[in-house]
Amino acid sequence: MPWLLGVLLLGVGLAQPLTLPDLWERAYGEGGFRVERVLERNPRFTRVLFSHLSDGLRVYGFANLPLGQGPFPVVVVLHGYVEPSRYQTLAYTAPYADFLAEAGYLVLHPNYRGHPPSEGRPAMGLRHVYAVDVLNLLAEVRKGVLPQADGRRISLFGHSMGGGIAQVVALVDPRLKGVVLYGSMSGDERRNLERIRYWSGGTRGQELLTLPPKTLAEASAWTYLERVAVPFSVHHGIQDAQVPPEWSWELCRRLKSLGKPVECFSYPAGHLFRGPVDQAFRQRVLAFFGRVLR
Repeated sequence: MPWLLGVLLLGVGLAQPLTLPDLWERAYGEGGFRVERVLERNPRFTRVLFSHLSDGLRVYGFANLPLGQGPFPVVVVLHGYVEPSRYQTLAYTAPYADFLAEAGYLVLHPNYRGHPPSEGRPAMGLRHVYAVDVLNLLAEVRKGVLPQADGRRISLFGHSMGGGIAQVVALVDPRLKGVVLYGSMSGDERRNLERIRYWSGGTRGQELLTLPPKTLAEASAWTYLERVAVPFSVHHGIQDAQVPPEWSWELCRRLKSLGKPVECFSYPAGHLFRGPVDQAFRQRVLAFFGRVLR
């Protein structure tokens, strides 16, 4: 479906059936980037609220800017599902953004549309409009809107829903240097919609399961894995009761069979890591970014 019609559907509250071919046809970088205000200063970095335009909507997020002139390599942290009406700018993934900033990375943490204070409606099933928000942000960074940021060295870190978004973004933007997936949703959108329907007790996801199989296939990153051009680092807890760990192992097997650069790690943990498991995860993430963003 042409992207403009998809936007019109979103505007009346229906789901947005954007596909990968739709995203490949679009241009990104609508302008309007601005630093709104300083949120926090500490000895290692300054946290600011930023905004930019995406599909004409003003979309917000926070950035952690390391002290110094840079330019610093960039990590974009993509959060998982949080009920949009209850979303706060400093989400549960903020500790990872802070950890990465303390290690010398400039970190961007976008809210996505429909997540306060961002304008627009939240996605109703397929989350490709959030990928559009991220792709517009990446284009702004490469224009030099943040002089401290090295637009030639950008990677993604995505948890849960954010991992699913990261897979889509990586297929549209081959200039990325790497992707970390943490308890990630599937690259198969039918599986994701079935899981969303399960989580919501049938209140969300059902309408998109009636889409033609061709549309769901073209919306699925899994369909286009042979086009992956960036290294992946995949991490999942074997006790994850929210997102099946097998989804990550299947992605790993498929990427390896295609000869793509990928590393895969399992942990004795659930959907969010704690304690020593989280420390081991963070060290592996640092090692990966140290290689791909050097």
